[in-house]
Order: sequence, then C-alpha cells, then structure tokens
Amino acid sequence: MQTRQLGQSDLHISPLGFGTWASGGGNWEYGWGAQDDRDSIAAIAAATDAGINWIDTAAAYGLGHAETVVGQALRELPAGQRPYVFTKGSLVWDAQGRISHSLDPASLSREIDASLRRLNVETIDLYQIHWPAFPPGAPEQSIEAAIAALEQARRAGKIRQIGVSNFDATQLERARAVAAITSLQPPYSLLMRGIEESILPYTAAHGIGNIVYSPLQSGLLSGRMTRERVVALPANDWRAQRSPEFQEPNLTRNLALVEVLRGVGAQHGKTPAEVAIAWTLRNPVVTGAIVGVRRPEQLDGLLGAASLKLSDGDLAEIHAALPEGNAAPVPQSVALA
Repeated sequence: MQTRQLGQSDLHISPLGFGTWASGGGNWEYGWGAQDDRDSIAAIAAATDAGINWIDTAAAYGLGHAETVVGQALRELPAGQRPYVFTKGSLVWDAQGRISHSLDPASLSREIDASLRRLNVETIDLYQIHWPAFPPGAPEQSIEAAIAALEQARRAGKIRQIGVSNFDATQLERARAVAAITSLQPPYSLLMRGIEESILPYTAAHGIGNIVYSPLQSGLLSGRMTRERVVALPANDWRAQRSPEFQEPNLTRNLALVEVLRGVGAQHGKTPAEVAIAWTLRNPVVTGAIVGVRRPEQLDGLLGAASLKLSDGDLAEIHAALPEGNAAPVPQSVALA
C-alpha cells in the first residue's frame, strides 16, 4: 500500500488508517455495543499485514479501554510490523464515567502520561487535541495553553507530532501561532461535506495534513447496514439514539444513496464501502481516512478503497444522488469521534 506524507512531518502514512472507537466496547456513554478484545487485536494484526501502518485511538474510547487494547496488540506484533500510533486527549472522565472536557495544561500532561502507559510505548507518534470545546458549542478554554502543553511534551520526547481534531480554520490559526500543527482530524463523508468550504482550503494553504474520520458515516454507507440492522442496534450503541442519519426520514434517503454506491462499485469490482471511502480520498488535501474494523474479515470490503480511482462519470452519478444540504456545517451527531 503506497504511503503519503502527513502534513510537513516525517510521517508517511497509508491511505487507510485503523480506527478504534468501537474497540472501546459498549460500557460507556458513546459505545458501539459489546466488542470482543481478541477480535480487535486480531483485526489490528490483519490490518498491519495488509499494509495499514497507523492506528488512530483516543483516551476517551471506552474510558481508556481502547488504548489498552491497542497496547496489547502492539505487544503481540513483530517489531518490524509496528504501526504508527495516533491518539487524542482533552476528554476526561470521573469515577462514575461521566465525560467532561479540559484543555488545562496540567490535565493534558496527566493524559499524555496515562496514554503512554496504556499504549505501552515510549513516544506517541501523533498526539491530538480531541475537541476544541465539548460538547460542540460549549464555551472555549485556552487553545493556546493546550498547544503549548503539547509542544512541551514534544520537546520532552513524549510525543513526536502535534495534531488537532474537530477544529475550524480560526481555531487552527490560533493553534498554529503557538506550535507547528501536523494534521487535522475532521469528519468527512458523502453526508458530511462542511469542511470543503473553508477548512480544507485552509489546511491546503498551510501544509496541514488531513486524516478524516467517519468516511462511512459510522457504518451507514458500508453497504452492510440495513433497516433491520438499524432497528436492532443495541441500546448501548450511540448511533441508536444520537445520530439523526440513522433515523427517519434521513435513513431511507441514506440507504438509497448506498444502492447508488453499490452500482458504481459493481463496475469496478468494489463494495459500496470502498466507493464511499475512495470518494473522500479523491481529494488531494485528504492524506488518509480512518476506517473502523471490529473483526479481521471486515477488512476484505475496505482495503480496495486505497487504490480505487473514481472516474468523472462515477462522481457525477454519485453526486446526483446526494441529498440537498449535505454541504452544511458538520452536525453535532458525530458525537465525540
């Protein structure tokens, strides 16, 4: 799998990255339902075998559990197969598991040390501020102080590169005034195109890489999601209650889009998921896309996205099927990814 330079850093990443939100399990506020740790570890091993060379995780996923699972997977991988490890901080939790947000430098320093222990690494390849404010729209804390804390950690050798997630162009400008920002992690899919208007042009102008999340709209565009599966989502799967894209009238519209993706994919021998991911990767400003994988066999319908080149005709067919208003600002339904 070919690699691409992430921003202006020395990191060269595969077009697909392994996402671990679901690896956190279902026993927390934003879980995806029950998940077997051995399945997660086996999926990570299969992904690295296939050429995926970076894992994206976060302290908040499963309240530390996803990072612990990643740490176990890293211990089991051959040294030469070790992927880059990207994680995120700023979302913290109390003894009752209630998530809150802190950009306090002392809090971030504690988070970095805790992530290093859970991941069982000496240095985190990319450490990202998870949210500038959370919930989205909450009063902002000091972005400048947070980035300064990350720069201090970088100089101490605890992290290699600094990234941010869910920042807009104004917030990126504030962050860049303090330290070099390697990458942005924004949501981007056929159903979430708000970053095209100002955020992607800003990152292109300033040499910031983009590793996009939710290219499959939390599995909705995978081709495996049916109306019956949506209805049967467990109560501890955040999508069941928090995502309007999984509710009517959006659900019917979105499943119709999947059938268009299926038809385009059939012309290339690819799945709807591969078409949806390739659509995000067609943009030269997008360095890589994060794909969530819960079991090794799920990789089979995803890996082809890295090499799929959509034609002008493919793009015209897809865009004709897009719902109106899909270039609106990013909705809060992305939860905490």
